[in-house]
Amino acid sequence: MKTDFSLRDYLSTRRSIPAFQLGEPGPSRAEVEEMLTLASRVPDHGKLAPWRFIVYRGAVREELGERLLALALAAKPDLSDEMIKVERTRFTRAPTVVAVISRAAPHVKIPEWEQVMSAGAVCLNLLMAANALGYSANWLSEWVAFDPAALELLGVKSEEKVAGFIHIGTAQVPPFERPRPELAEIVTWVGDDEVGTA
Repeated sequence: MKTDFSLRDYLSTRRSIPAFQLGEPGPSRAEVEEMLTLASRVPDHGKLAPWRFIVYRGAVREELGERLLALALAAKPDLSDEMIKVERTRFTRAPTVVAVISRAAPHVKIPEWEQVMSAGAVCLNLLMAANALGYSANWLSEWVAFDPAALELLGVKSEEKVAGFIHIGTAQVPPFERPRPELAEIVTWVGDDEVGTA
């Protein structure tokens, strides 16, 4: 059965734009809220909503950059000028950055792994929601997603994990295709009912 061709076309050409190639204009608060509403429509066994969002916008992104740079320099005082710039601008590469936070935890019925995958589905949905509203986006993690001091600074609780930082803005360059895996390398057919047919 054939499905919506516009959705098929989108999925066949979907491409992330690197965060450093995103810029203004960024989404309005209302647009971000719409994106988050759309992103939340994911498989969620048990209706736990084992994820939440932190939205970073405006001048706070520059403040975070300076504080994250201080953490990076404390760990590695001999950072190159180029890396100092990278750390300082980590949250200003795009007009809006959304942290998708996994709240997966042991549950009497719902495997924790299923909760983690639900947070991953939210990240991909958020990329697609940004595209649906005319913006480009990039899903990143980087060291700040795993460093306890950085996580505290970013408002992530000790029992939580970052599923991804979604950078959202307007592409400053055209998208380009990258190599994709060949199906023959990633698919195993079991019980193919077309085997041996003419």
